[in-house]
Amino acid sequence: MRCSLCGFAVMVLGLTMAAPAPGAEPDSRTVDGVLADPNFFPIAVWLQNPDNAAKYRAAGINLFVGLWRGPTDEQLATLKREGMRVICSQNQAGLRLKDDPTIVGWMHGDEPDNAQARRGGEGYGPPIPPEQIVEGYQRIKQNDPSRPVLLNLGQGVAWDKWYGRGVRTNHPEDYPEYVKGCDIASFDIYPACHDHPDVAGKLWMVADGVRRLRQWAGPERRVWNCIECTHISNPNAKATPHQVKAEVWMSLVRGSTGIIYFVHQFEPRFIEAGLLADADMLAGVTAVNRQIHELAPVLNSPTLEGVQVTTSPPDAPVEALLKQHDGSTYLFAVGMRDAATTAKFQLPDLANMPRAGKVEVLGEARELNLTEGAFEDGFEPWGVHLYRIAPK
Repeated sequence: MRCSLCGFAVMVLGLTMAAPAPGAEPDSRTVDGVLADPNFFPIAVWLQNPDNAAKYRAAGINLFVGLWRGPTDEQLATLKREGMRVICSQNQAGLRLKDDPTIVGWMHGDEPDNAQARRGGEGYGPPIPPEQIVEGYQRIKQNDPSRPVLLNLGQGVAWDKWYGRGVRTNHPEDYPEYVKGCDIASFDIYPACHDHPDVAGKLWMVADGVRRLRQWAGPERRVWNCIECTHISNPNAKATPHQVKAEVWMSLVRGSTGIIYFVHQFEPRFIEAGLLADADMLAGVTAVNRQIHELAPVLNSPTLEGVQVTTSPPDAPVEALLKQHDGSTYLFAVGMRDAATTAKFQLPDLANMPRAGKVEVLGEARELNLTEGAFEDGFEPWGVHLYRIAPK
């Protein structure tokens, strides 16, 4: 794969594309088992050694995506022992092991939308054509219609000028075609440690990619996305735990239904499990994951429309996600810029929600006043606040 930071070629993924299939229509897109559980929110880690499954589980990770040269019997046995599920390649070994419930989904090879390395180190050729991805999807579903298929795309989802797409740079029209070959569409862009001025420091590009991918994927497919938490390939920059929390909640507010942490570090030295080697980041990620698990039934409930957000100053916007669950009303809000701001939230007239009273700020041991369905709060740069209003 090509590292989705700045185009460095790094071989980190030993997955194979499913062979093309004859042209039957794809099976219906169902998400079975644990992924359909309203109390389960997928929080994954990308391409890690199953020997670290217990450490990741302690950090709130409940899913592995990708297995190096796997799946193998040993890898699955290790994951099963730790109560960890996996989405992996449907290669010959995967087909042999497809009755194992540890496997909850299949995946394509990574980032087919990027320029592909030629054999023998002879530079890069064009991306894999979307129609080949669709053919591979048909074959995967033909072999096993019961599990969803994940397709992870590169940063061209959020950044049209991403030169790593080669001859398909600035061709966003490819993406509606790519997502026809999956049940779960995902992508990655890592702005906190990016080295290009078009992206560097613009954390909201993560959210922009989620929004675009949701538009392309349509309501019948789930959208997930990847989150940075190491230097990756930039020894001079990396996200802080505060920025990672903002990227996660930006993603969720824009409608992402699954988070995948990219935890490899390549510079200044290679660390496969970079998250586990960084105590501060690990503590921050664990805290974010704990909140998501606690709120999983809320996040998995239908999104409500009609909330209005105004900020002062207006060039420091705040975005919000409105939900109701078990009678309570929830508002999840995140500052979209590296600037402090004050936000006023005007809520629609909802069943079970009082128009006046108290707003609980989750995890912060404080309350705000609700007056005529509105309340205000301050946000630090990249701030995140989660609110609950008790039923009438």
